[in-house]
Amino acid sequence: MDIELLKSFLLWCSVINISLLALWFLAFVMAKDFIYKIHTRWYDIPKEKFDSIHYSAIAYWKLSIYLFNIVPYIALVIIT
Repeated sequence: MDIELLKSFLLWCSVINISLLALWFLAFVMAKDFIYKIHTRWYDIPKEKFDSIHYSAIAYWKLSIYLFNIVPYIALVIIT
């Protein structure tokens, strides 16, 4: 595997992950009550805890994108 292929791979991973993150955020903002209603069928969870879980998961996903996709991509761009 050459450096250019790895850079392309990391770039597309970043694009896909950021797109999924944006979709999740938009779904959470636009259809929060619907999503909450679906989840409360399975789990008895207060709305504040539900919001906290989603906010934490979105933050974790964003941090993971930075650490595992964007930072390695930038490092490869710098060294080539």
